[in-house]
Amino acid sequence: MRREFSAKTKVLAFQRSGGRCEGILANGKRCGLKLQTCRITFDHRIPDQLGGEPTLQNCQVLGWCCDRPKTKTDQGNIAKAKRRERKHVGIRKPRSITRWRKFNGDAVIVSRHR
Repeated sequence: MRREFSAKTKVLAFQRSGGRCEGILANGKRCGLKLQTCRITFDHRIPDQLGGEPTLQNCQVLGWCCDRPKTKTDQGNIAKAKRRERKHVGIRKPRSITRWRKFNGDAVIVSRHR
């Protein structure tokens, strides 16, 4: 379950940012876009599912322009970590192909489990 930032942490993070986006652009510079009140997002620098704590050091103030691309990459990284964890534990996805034909026309039928 995702742990949200406290109200105090959000206020301190907004004061730290000076009302500007703290996102990092592709060229490595800060975005610095002036934030409007309705478009502010308080984001985890290290995603919560990957061990990020809801602290001031892990909180960043983002506008939607920087939050959407970061969220998209975070979702991919989280999914990859979950796949690695399942593989390590031994959980496998069931087979999707359960029947096929050989070149001579004989049907091959297998179970869904490996």
